[in-house]
Parts: sequence; C-alpha cells; structure tokens
Amino acid sequence: MKKTFSKYLLLLFTLVAISSLLFLGCGKKEVMNMEPEFDKLVKEIEGKVKPLFNGMALAYFDATVSGKDELYQKSAQLEMDLNKILSDKNYFKQLKHFKETECIIDPIKKRHLDVLYLTFLSKQIDTNKLNEMTKLQTEIQKKYDTYRAEVNGKKLSDNEVEDILSSSYDSKELKEVWLAHKAIGPSVAEDLKKLVKMRNAAAKELGFSNYHEMSLKLSEQDPKEIEKLFDELDALTKDAFGKEKAEIDRVLSAKLKIKPEEMMPWHYQNRYFQEAPKIYDIDLDTYYTKSDLVKLTEDYYTSLGLPIEDIVAKSDLFEKPGKNQHAYCINIDKEARDIRVLCNVVPNEKWMNTLLHEYGHALYEKHLDAALPWDLKSPAHIFTTEAIAMMFGRFSSNANWMKDMLKISDEEKDKVKEIARKSLKLQQLVFSRWSQVMYRFEKSMYDNPDQDLNKLWWDLVEKYQGMKRPEGRNEPDWATKVHIATSPCYYHNYHLGELFASQLYYTLSDKVLKVKAEDNPTFYGKKEVGEYLIKNVFAPGAKYFWNDMIEKATGEKLTAKYYAKQFVN
Repeated sequence: MKKTFSKYLLLLFTLVAISSLLFLGCGKKEVMNMEPEFDKLVKEIEGKVKPLFNGMALAYFDATVSGKDELYQKSAQLEMDLNKILSDKNYFKQLKHFKETECIIDPIKKRHLDVLYLTFLSKQIDTNKLNEMTKLQTEIQKKYDTYRAEVNGKKLSDNEVEDILSSSYDSKELKEVWLAHKAIGPSVAEDLKKLVKMRNAAAKELGFSNYHEMSLKLSEQDPKEIEKLFDELDALTKDAFGKEKAEIDRVLSAKLKIKPEEMMPWHYQNRYFQEAPKIYDIDLDTYYTKSDLVKLTEDYYTSLGLPIEDIVAKSDLFEKPGKNQHAYCINIDKEARDIRVLCNVVPNEKWMNTLLHEYGHALYEKHLDAALPWDLKSPAHIFTTEAIAMMFGRFSSNANWMKDMLKISDEEKDKVKEIARKSLKLQQLVFSRWSQVMYRFEKSMYDNPDQDLNKLWWDLVEKYQGMKRPEGRNEPDWATKVHIATSPCYYHNYHLGELFASQLYYTLSDKVLKVKAEDNPTFYGKKEVGEYLIKNVFAPGAKYFWNDMIEKATGEKLTAKYYAKQFVN
C-alpha cells in the first residue's frame, strides 16, 4: 500500500541537514538499483508461473470438452502447484518492499508491480487451505458439467431444456422440465456453502471482512462504488422493466391459456428469466436455422480486419456427451496466442449472439501488445473484455446486421427492424434485473452464509424480477446457477460490461465513423473500427487502470448515460 505518512517523511527529509536524520525513502540512485532487482524477481516468478498456468489452462479446456475426470484432476493439481508459487511468503515480502518503498518509477514497471502485488496478496493464505478450495471447486464444477436434467426417463442437455422452455405452452411439461433442471441444486448446495465459508475464512486471513469484499478490492473495484452503481441502475430500470414485465405476462399468459397472475417461473421461456422471452410476432431464430453460424462469425470479423480463423481452428464448438454445456473463451498461452473458444452451437439467434460474444473475447486476447509484460498481457479488467463481447453479441438481433450478413431483403429488414430493436431493449431490461439478483445474492451470501439462502434467493427474485416463488418450495434453487460456484463475485461485471459496451458503441459510431448510433450501425466492412479497437482497447491490455483506459478510449470515465440513452430513455 502507498504510505499515508509521505508528507511526514518529506518533512523529515527537509530536516536532514539540520538534525542528521536518515531519510528512509528512495532517491534517484536507489531507483536505478532497485528496478533491475524488480526485473530479476519478475523473471524468476514468471519462469515458474507461465508453464504451470499454460498447462492448467490446457488441461481445463480438455477436461471441459471431454468430461474426463483425470483431466479435471490434472487441471486442479496444476492450479494447486500454481497457488504454491503465488502464495510464496518470500516473493510477497519482496513485492511488498518494492511497493512500500515506492522505488519503482517506470510507469509500466510500476503498473506491473501493482498487478503482481494484488495477485500475490490474494494467495497469502495457508497453501493447504488454497488446495482444499481448489479440490472442492473442481468437484463441484464436474457435477455441473456432467449433470443432465431427466424427464420421463430421458436425459436432457441444457440446450434441450432451453428449447422446451422457450417453445412449449404446456404448463405441466414446462414445470416438469424446470424442476428437472433445478434437481442439480441439492447435489451441490452443501458443498457450495462449505466452499463459501472456506473462501470467507481465506479473505479474513488477509484482513478483509469477507470474500465478496476481497474479490472486488483485489480486482481494483471499490465495493461502495459498485453498490452505488447498482442502486442507480435499479432506479434507472425499475419502472421501464415494470411496464415490459406487464406486457410479457399479458402476452405469455394468453398463449399459455392462464391468467397473468398465474404466471410462474417456468413460464418465462428460460431457466432463470435472464433472457427476454419471445413476445413479438417475429421469431428471430427462423433467420438462423439454415445458416452456418461459425462462418457468419468468421466473415463478420474478417470484414473488420479482425480475422479469427486461426482461433476457430483450435476451438470446440458443438455438443457432445460429457462436455461443458456453456460457452467460454480461454487464452491458454499468452505468448503463443493459443486462444480457444468452447461452445455448444445450434442454429438459433441465441447461439449467434454467443459466437459473436465469445470471439469478441478472443479478439481482445489476440491483439494484446506482445511487448507488454506477461502479467499485463490481459484485458484492462474482466468487465472490459465482457464489454467487447457484449457489444458484438448484440448484433445478432440487429436488423441492419442481419441484412449485411444474412442478405435479407430491404423489405424483410424493415419488417424486422422495429421488433429487433424492441427485442434488444427488452433483453437489456430483463438482464439488468437478473444481474441485480445475482449481485445482491452473492453480496448477502458472503456477508452471512448461514442465513436461509433459499429464502434470500426468492426474496430477491420477487423484488427485482417480479416472479412469484413456487408455493411451498424450499429447495436450493440458488445453487443451480453455476457461476456462484465457479465464477464467484463475478456476475456484476457483466452489467458493468453492458455499460461500457454502450459507451464504446457510441464512441465508435459518433467519433470514428461519424454516424448516428441511433441508426444502429453494424460496423460491417469498417476496418477502421477494428484498427481503433486494437489501438485503443485491445493492445493496451492491463497497462492502465481500467477506468483510465476507458477514459483514454472514449474521452470519459465509465458512465451509465449511454446505456440509458440506448435502452431506457
């Protein structure tokens, strides 16, 4: 930490000639001597960390593709070996000394020190405890990855569950499928609560009140500022969402042949009501059913001067037994740029969005400046890479993009345009309320993991999403959301990403292309967009504090005004 008594030391320095007191700070000569020491330490650490990180990432990718237990165990063992280095007390002592003496002056080295310090600080707990958490999280992860909902003796993938929930209007069938998906909860809930307490204990060892606070602070976020932002987003979206929710209930209840007040969680066309139901006259999925979604993604990014064929070649994009059913992007080797995407693509609008999203992540990783130190060869923040992914993912429901890529007619484009705009607005409002649930649930859970988490979950769902809890239900439905186990205290970054995505979209439209963002430009064929992103967002990596990067790229610190302008006002 930076010394809070620097003014007092400066006063002592002024008095040296009079009182012969020794100055304890760092002069120019010491700077010259200590930066080579820092370089030497970094080289030693990286020599140990890089091969373990690369091996762990590759084993994780292979495990989630195959579902093989031995690969999960290999990934976990390599993570434990990595934790052993990152928890090394001697390394941390040296990093802390460099930080406290403030003798690293070079801006890149100083930033590198800040990032390394926070990384090592997060691991300064007993190695055995770190290993126990890694083992338990790996066990939980495998349960999620290999679980398949079972209905009437048939096992259903997550894609099949979503298909039924989004297309059926049989309340009995919808309830059965929804409940079958929730059956994963009891099998992981107790282990997950145990993991939460272990994480809290680790955070308290490091001087934090709980794991949630630690996670935010170690990722350079102020918990009070995040709380304030989510309160503002709540106020911003509450009324608009309320109107949309009433329309959703009206439309869906009519199709279900029930009263609006009889709507239940299984009636909202997906497992968590985190995506907007299809309530408009047009089904965007029909535009993608006969398309090669992977080729569309390749062609679009190539038009921006951001080709992805090399990444696609190493990716695993379609369903198979035992495979992780979600989607992610992983940078296995930062120096070799071995970047891969895992998906489970089926030809619909959701997976078109997902492909654009994940390869947005991949492009960020691909274009990080090769000259950056290894630890800075990462996005400025996890939410800034989410922003890129989200900005591009939104195009799957953009009528102009559909004309560019699917070659629909002008007549068809005009037919889709207004409904697509409404669909995207609805999706953003629905997701904004879901992200409130996730953020506030995790914050409260880590504050008191012994409370009634089932009640907490449904209290938040009712308040922010307006869904009724099933009468008499007391099951750990909160534990069915994989992110709570495997990406803890992360979800709020998705919505910060949405804010930055809108801010960046307006910057690219208004300042780079000199067109109106309100006209929904798609950037298709605009290589200047790719060039701008590489120079101003991708290449800097973690060279700057995240809000400094945003200001340099857009002219402003992170703000919600462009998100409101795009989706609420």
